[in-house]
Amino acid sequence: MNGVKKATTVRGSDIFPAPVYRRTVLEEIFKNAQVYFLEPLLAIERAHTLMLAGQKIIPQESAAICLRGLERLDAEQIKRESYDPDVEDLYFYIEKKLIELCGAEHAGRMRTARSRNDVDMTMYRMVLRARTLAVLQSLLVLREVMVNLAWDHRASLITAYTHQQPAQPTTLGHYLMASVEWMERDARRLQAAYSNLNRSPLGACAITGTGFPIDRDYTGALLGFEGLELNTFGAIASVDYLTEVCSTLMVSMVNLGRFTQDLLLWSTAEFAYLTLSDAFVQVSSIMPQKRNPVALEHVRILASRALTQAQGVLTSLHNTPFADMNDAEDGLQPTAYSAFDDAARALDLAAGLLETARFDTELMEERAHSNFLTVTELADVLVRSSGISFRTAHEIVSMAVKQAGHRDGSSDPQTIIDGVERAYPQVTGKAMGIAQQLLHRALDPRHFVDVRKTPGGPCAEVLAQAISAAREKLAADRSWMQTAAAHVEQAQQRLEEQTKAFLASTPAA
Repeated sequence: MNGVKKATTVRGSDIFPAPVYRRTVLEEIFKNAQVYFLEPLLAIERAHTLMLAGQKIIPQESAAICLRGLERLDAEQIKRESYDPDVEDLYFYIEKKLIELCGAEHAGRMRTARSRNDVDMTMYRMVLRARTLAVLQSLLVLREVMVNLAWDHRASLITAYTHQQPAQPTTLGHYLMASVEWMERDARRLQAAYSNLNRSPLGACAITGTGFPIDRDYTGALLGFEGLELNTFGAIASVDYLTEVCSTLMVSMVNLGRFTQDLLLWSTAEFAYLTLSDAFVQVSSIMPQKRNPVALEHVRILASRALTQAQGVLTSLHNTPFADMNDAEDGLQPTAYSAFDDAARALDLAAGLLETARFDTELMEERAHSNFLTVTELADVLVRSSGISFRTAHEIVSMAVKQAGHRDGSSDPQTIIDGVERAYPQVTGKAMGIAQQLLHRALDPRHFVDVRKTPGGPCAEVLAQAISAAREKLAADRSWMQTAAAHVEQAQQRLEEQTKAFLASTPAA
């Protein structure tokens, strides 16, 4: 013998579930179902039972017994239960409880014209739509904060950067409105995904529907859906309701992460543009002088986590078959829910810290006067006043900047103008003949901003129009949110009312 122990194989029991399967899969799935799926499952049970009775597929008396049994279930107690190996999952656990309360014959009728497949797909959509609306609501809150900040700072000069280098002057309001617009696009994408998500698969049964005369529209309406996922095969096999909404979330979190990175850079001592309220900073355990803007770092990691989890959903579903399969079901769904929860937390935190943050507008404006930021307008003035091409004007101004050569970021206007006056005849062979007053005005950052009146530009008048339009879009999206949320809430109320009315019309046995 070489001292290596020989592995021994012990034949396990053929009784389901195998201990390792129970431990690694079923117990975890049951715990997740207790958290996420109990309420939607019970709502589906009620809606389906009402429909079966209304379509005269099961006796009214049996339906009433089952509905009363559902009312007697203690949801809070069920959430505390340990996994029962005698039942595979929450679906069969609820069935077992109903058999105990109603009898096997009555409870068994609830299974008519349905499958665990379409019940599961319905639950998943119900949970995911709530989280999609939560993220949309958080986006609305952040957008409102940003629009208000953009209005407050519509005239606050700041340096715009390209390739991480000082480029041109703009305003803080102009910068913030650029972020407001990606939030508007994120909202449109999520709304479109929600429209595809909020379609009822109930009634698709295993994958081919049923021969019973069910009313899919009725159950879908009672559960708050806006229509049907019509094809029964696709209602079970399709996963794009999930991948689409996760994809849109990924785009939103990339946007939020890039914005947050800018804010973190502005919070550095080197930039010193942004100061968070003391309520959002932490001190060092060893360095008394530190003010660490950790809330921004938490926004960044929450956004990154949401992005990663949403991406994980798509990766998990890549190259899976177009069929009923576990890959898209209980084991994966919580990853999507966690992504949306983290995204909402990131957006809420960003809104909270920005509401009380302070921008050093004096420092921003001071820096907007440096680094030759306005020389594009100087070149434009040469074009307007002398008729030379922009290429020639660019060459003249470039020569003046190189001659000025200030490495400390300063850019004295007179030095630049003197350089232009020397370079102009060298390049064109003509005298310049442009009043210095025009050239000085061209180098003023405020003038630079004011003349940029094209749609979307930083000019205060144009920016005010953009902010006004953003407020209108914000109001429209709030209205959309209220309508979407009310649709679901009203369906829940109808389900409760119709259950009560049905039971009132059917005496207890």
